[in-house]
Amino acid sequence: MKMGNFYLDIETTGLNPQVDKIITIQFQELDRHTGKPVGDLIVLKEWESSERQILQEFIFKSKVHDKYPFSFVPIGYNLTFEHNFLKERTTAYGLRPIDILSLPFIDLRSLGVLINKGEFSGSGLDKITGKKQNGSKVPMWYANKQYDLILDYVKNESEEFLKFLQKMYVELPKLKEKF
Repeated sequence: MKMGNFYLDIETTGLNPQVDKIITIQFQELDRHTGKPVGDLIVLKEWESSERQILQEFIFKSKVHDKYPFSFVPIGYNLTFEHNFLKERTTAYGLRPIDILSLPFIDLRSLGVLINKGEFSGSGLDKITGKKQNGSKVPMWYANKQYDLILDYVKNESEEFLKFLQKMYVELPKLKEKF
């Protein structure tokens, strides 16, 4: 069986998975040894169908519920956020809950905190990479139907995350040699 590493991120209308909804789910298969993209970035957009539909499409396309636990290994930044939303929102629709933290995953948030000298404040992806901004404007863009701005944000975020990830694939093995 093949191990599948996937960049994973979502955008939402707010921070509370009990009342806010997922408006995009983006994922992309990555090379297991380099972090470089293997396929295209897939962006599932709620405004083109529904939240339920993009959740179902994600489950189908990602194979996140596959019996083999390494079929979909999410790689992201602060995956607890994605986990909480995916689990809560699938449950709300009567779908089988997505529980990405009970399976293999790679979360680079801890590296961001360490790069920031152990401080959580200031360790956001927008603070340690070339990411242009944080996601605080996404709910406003969504309310104003400025979907192109959301897609630009998603694209920039994925590109900057992948640059960071690929740099970690090069630099972190050097640390192993020092120990």
